[in-house]
Amino acid sequence: MRSDRRRLLKAGLLALSLGASQLARGANMLAVRIWPAPDYSRVTLESDTALKTRQTFIDSPPRLAVDIEGLELNAALRELVGKVQASDPNIAGIRVGQFNASTVRLVIDLKRPIAPQVFTLQPVAAYAHRLVLDLYPSQAADPLEQLIQERSTAKATLPAPALPAAGPVNDPLGDLIAKQGQGNAKPNPAPNNTRKQDFEPAPSAVMDNPNHPPRPVNTGTTDRLIVIALDPGHGGEDPGAIGPSGTREKDVVLNIAKLLRDRINTSSVNGSPMRAFLTRDADFFVPLHVRVQKARRVQADLFVSIHADAFFTPQASGASVFALSQGAASSSAARWMAQKENKADLIGGLNLGSQDAQVQHALLDMSTAAQIKDSLQLGSNLLREIGGVGRLHKPRVEQAGFAVLKAPDIPSVLVETAFISNPQEEEKLRSDAYQQQLTDALVRGIVAYFSRNPPLARSRAPA
Repeated sequence: MRSDRRRLLKAGLLALSLGASQLARGANMLAVRIWPAPDYSRVTLESDTALKTRQTFIDSPPRLAVDIEGLELNAALRELVGKVQASDPNIAGIRVGQFNASTVRLVIDLKRPIAPQVFTLQPVAAYAHRLVLDLYPSQAADPLEQLIQERSTAKATLPAPALPAAGPVNDPLGDLIAKQGQGNAKPNPAPNNTRKQDFEPAPSAVMDNPNHPPRPVNTGTTDRLIVIALDPGHGGEDPGAIGPSGTREKDVVLNIAKLLRDRINTSSVNGSPMRAFLTRDADFFVPLHVRVQKARRVQADLFVSIHADAFFTPQASGASVFALSQGAASSSAARWMAQKENKADLIGGLNLGSQDAQVQHALLDMSTAAQIKDSLQLGSNLLREIGGVGRLHKPRVEQAGFAVLKAPDIPSVLVETAFISNPQEEEKLRSDAYQQQLTDALVRGIVAYFSRNPPLARSRAPA
């Protein structure tokens, strides 16, 4: 007994005598992952203890050097080299090596200038300690311009009404988000050459002239492109719910969103063409506030977030539609669901140390009663159509404080397509037939909403 105590005491004295770097040297690298995307590429190093780093960015040629202290090169780190995809829009290659006895150097060769973010995440859910390297392009793409370009290309094959001409417009929200780089990066803003004729009718001289009364509001058709923001939940580091057979929510909802995008892009309402915009079109993580920002930046008319529900027991079944609530949730289940979905940032990995955190989170506190009213109308139309192709979990639109639904000027709903935790519904979610039926139902619900609520020219709330 005394000898055991002596050994424990010696071990404790030895630990106290060693510096932090010597102790960290025993860190075990558990996994390495790379998530390429046009928005940004993410490199994740997962270890059993927190890692300490120093990083240096070199402009020409662009590359990021990261020194990881208290670590020895191992097989997991070497795997990073082979994980780089040729199609990665940001990373050209990765080199790793033992810089000195206690430091591993990681060099990321880049295809274009980037604004890097390097931060650590504490253990959460199935993850241990994570070191995250987010590589944002210094010049962020303009999604509004991309949508208009897609529309211009489609005009050759898709008949559309002639739209009135308009000059260049100022987009203060777009400038704000461009400065934030879709997640806190600091790009140099490019001149805004986006033309808005595909989105809003040009104001007439009569309406601008104070000597003439304003024209009556058009409550029928509208000659502008209708934009639907589709938000496939989760992605990247955040798999979402996982079904009994291993089906990942993030994969199912992305596939449904792509099918829905294709259907929307070939649909119209009262002669006005529709165009879908995806907050993510591949397997990468998008923070909740950035999803809201993206929808506002393309001046979306609707925001539809797509998910696949999960519960503690496999018996729960049926689809649901949720809208925002400024007060209490409509049920304890709705409140629980909102709390679960709002944890996506913790699992996906949000850089809370960013300088623009206050600006970002301000977007999540601007909900309005008018937005909620419109969202409930949209949700009712969707729920009615979804009920025609499958079972409903609740016959009415539920409400709770979902962070992703807080765009103040865009009717926003969250659709739980089915319970992926239910074995029968997991199989249905994997079915091409059900995905197509669900997609058709969602399009019908969207068209029905606009048939009763034509999208008129309107000014947007300031950012």
